[in-house]
Amino acid sequence: MMQICFEVPGPPRGKGRPRFARRGNFVKTYTDAATASYEDQIRFYALQAMGNSEPLKTALEAFIYVRLPVPQSYSKKRTEACLSGLERPCKKPDLDNIIKSMMDGMNGIVYEDDDQVVDLHSTKRYAINAGVDILIKEKE
Repeated sequence: MMQICFEVPGPPRGKGRPRFARRGNFVKTYTDAATASYEDQIRFYALQAMGNSEPLKTALEAFIYVRLPVPQSYSKKRTEACLSGLERPCKKPDLDNIIKSMMDGMNGIVYEDDDQVVDLHSTKRYAINAGVDILIKEKE
């Protein structure tokens, strides 16, 4: 059974809303620059993890562990509560938007399309080092 594990360091970013631009009689939909840049970063780390392997073609299970930085404005006591897991990050970026960025960034690299993911396990926590840990494995 094949599995891919990698980390995307740095503060996670949620998928931005699609943008629209009028081009003559047509409307073009595009992704904002910040989201596109973050998805490029995800692709970079996914490519490193995959090496020369082909994208997976079977049903998959994804584990996504999101590590957010503790806000600098928090007191020492509150920071300790965040890092020990007593206080959870109930604020932006939304977990589902982070997952959308991750899944779109791995399309065509880790798997052919994100519709292959049939089980998804995700968690959002505070941590000293911000980033996202990703494990994709073939479903048994």
